[in-house]
Amino acid sequence: MHKHAGIEIKVQGGGSSAGIRAVESGICQIGMSSRSLTGPETTLTQIPIALDAIVLIVNVSNPVSDLSMVQARDIFAGRIRNWREVGGPDHAIDAITREEGSGTRTTFEEKVMTAGMPKNEKGTDEPLPFSPTCLVQNSNGSVREVVATDLHAIGYISVGLVEPRVHTLALNGIEPTETNIKRKLYPLARAFLFLTNCPASGATKDFLDFVLGPEGQTTLVDEGLIRIK
Repeated sequence: MHKHAGIEIKVQGGGSSAGIRAVESGICQIGMSSRSLTGPETTLTQIPIALDAIVLIVNVSNPVSDLSMVQARDIFAGRIRNWREVGGPDHAIDAITREEGSGTRTTFEEKVMTAGMPKNEKGTDEPLPFSPTCLVQNSNGSVREVVATDLHAIGYISVGLVEPRVHTLALNGIEPTETNIKRKLYPLARAFLFLTNCPASGATKDFLDFVLGPEGQTTLVDEGLIRIK
């Protein structure tokens, strides 16, 4: 008989901020986040379950292979509008971003949209705002689909969701390889987090142990992520 017969696991999306709020309020036993916690959020217990990276993707037919962080920033801020300005064809750039509350968007904003920017009066990095011309999508998968069908699009997704219809761009000359992500050489490397509001016990702890164990880690690798152990 299965050890946890009768136990049902319900999964709901909505972005990292929604996952953090849900576990803070006790709506769920485990929250999920693809961004670092800030302020009062840091009182939650954080369990890294896999390594990932945010990668810039373009259509497989796009000849551009590398951008600097500042070039990436300027594309999504609307300062660079034509592929010709970064070594591509003479055509307008279609920039695709994620929705507000997305952990992927938050990390991209913190690391890319602040590149080369001066600090504000609080001494923190001041990001450039995303251009209002950016097309907003509500999942990594939908960003990938738009880029795969638009020769002139650029977007950013989890490295685990890259497939042959799109190709990744190096950033500052650094490719998003597994080695570069593990060593944190690639600038958009990150951890995927499980979050709890108190020490896990019972079935919740068993599930966490499974995810961090050999079978769970192998499953995450099969999904394109990098094992944490």
